[in-house]
Amino acid sequence: MEFYHDTADAYVPDGIDVKSALERTTHLSITAHQDDTEIGAIHGIITCFGQKDKWFTGVTMTNGAGSPRAGIYGDYSDEDMIKVRQVEQRKAAVIGEYSAHLQLGYISSELKESCKQQAVSDLVSILEEACPEFVYLHNPADKHETHVAVSLRAIAALRQLPEDKRPKKVYGCEVWRDLDWMMDDEKQVLPVSDDNNIAAALISVFDSQVAGGKRYDLASAGRRLANATYFASHDTDDFDGINYAMDLTPLIEDSSLSVVEYVDGAIERFKSDVNEKISKLS
Repeated sequence: MEFYHDTADAYVPDGIDVKSALERTTHLSITAHQDDTEIGAIHGIITCFGQKDKWFTGVTMTNGAGSPRAGIYGDYSDEDMIKVRQVEQRKAAVIGEYSAHLQLGYISSELKESCKQQAVSDLVSILEEACPEFVYLHNPADKHETHVAVSLRAIAALRQLPEDKRPKKVYGCEVWRDLDWMMDDEKQVLPVSDDNNIAAALISVFDSQVAGGKRYDLASAGRRLANATYFASHDTDDFDGINYAMDLTPLIEDSSLSVVEYVDGAIERFKSDVNEKISKLS
């Protein structure tokens, strides 16, 4: 496949051709950075792990040049980090038994402004080949601007698909802002209790970040456990790990629906719930 950046990397762990790897894909994630997939879309990875009829594919939009670095990576150049991050992501694809992982090689500024249409075109070509049933994106309320930009590019690409090629479900997942604030009946609850060892192994592969000063391994596991424990105040825990997601499917089904208004509606319902409780109990 040809992409906007000729440095794009398409890796298939079991060695079949990329087209076939995409065609067998049932669950697909589109995220900004290396390791975002293993944090936000861990539900999809675990769902497909070890299954013969379910296959997970990841798409990472950026090249990793802007990654924070410390310790043994402290003196690494941007070019060094691009190579390290690409290899780390490939290792994760092997451990998670992905169908494929594609790294498209953009820089953040391109995704935010100068290459928006090129990014959408790349994603359309991938989605047309894969036709996944389930898609995992960053949620549009994430606080990281690149994450929001990638989510918007992905929504635009999904909206260009014919109706019969659109996924059954599109999830907006937690990475740089959790979704505990959403109303409980609106949260997409994604259990990730099974294969906690796989989840731990996947995030630990990204040594340039974990050893380089960002303990994503501990933080991600802690968030999942906290979500499971604090989800229901009067019930015992059904799971020992939960990721929350925002249901973005309506945005794909109705292209006229504003992303801003859709997210604002969720925020307003949260605001009203808080205000109602305070007023009731004052």
